[in-house]
Amino acid sequence: MSEGTDLIERTKVFLLDLLFPPRCIGCRRKGIWLCASCIDKIELIRPPICPLCGRPVSQGGLCSFCRSDPPPLDGIRSIAYFEGIMRQAIHRFKYENLQALAIPLGEMMSDYWRRSPLPADVIVPVPLHPHRERERGFNQATLLARELGKRIDLPVVIGSLIRVRETAPQVGLSAQERRENVEGAFLCSDERLAGRRVLLIDDVCTTGATLAACGIALREGSARSVWALTLARPR
Repeated sequence: MSEGTDLIERTKVFLLDLLFPPRCIGCRRKGIWLCASCIDKIELIRPPICPLCGRPVSQGGLCSFCRSDPPPLDGIRSIAYFEGIMRQAIHRFKYENLQALAIPLGEMMSDYWRRSPLPADVIVPVPLHPHRERERGFNQATLLARELGKRIDLPVVIGSLIRVRETAPQVGLSAQERRENVEGAFLCSDERLAGRRVLLIDDVCTTGATLAACGIALREGSARSVWALTLARPR
């Protein structure tokens, strides 16, 4: 994102804050959308985790899912459990157009990356279909990717990985239905990611089906490696 576009986005946030003064989504404290005390209450995912999909496990080694059906990525990591304040934050960010939450959520991602860096040359957000993005007005993964990229000094590549097929919402589908729903839905449209280590960004990893479909497209686009980082995942 150019400096001019970044300034426009931050000006929008500033004007919205003037019209609708921020209140923490957790404790309702005035002046901030997500305060430090509420961030501290978010339960982080801690080791041991599966080295591939990042699911919490009782002891080291691959989880049962990855032993039988490993994902087509080098690894997936999620910061916290999708519950409580984190669930509230993602829901308001994604469905209630509270784009200002991209800033504290992106900061959480950068804090995680500094503690546990993943191999990456570029950051790529999971794309929405153009129709869905027009309806929502933004892509939450893109906003997170931009906030993360600014903080860890990595470029964000948008428009290379694209969603070529509009899919039904994944909510309420079984793991198998999720895989079938997004199969073949993504494509690398150019060679900008060829030979590069990609850090794929999304808000939530539920079964990993969307990330896997993106991973397949990125591999077909000759990405050197593909790691994924999300804000949250269910227990």
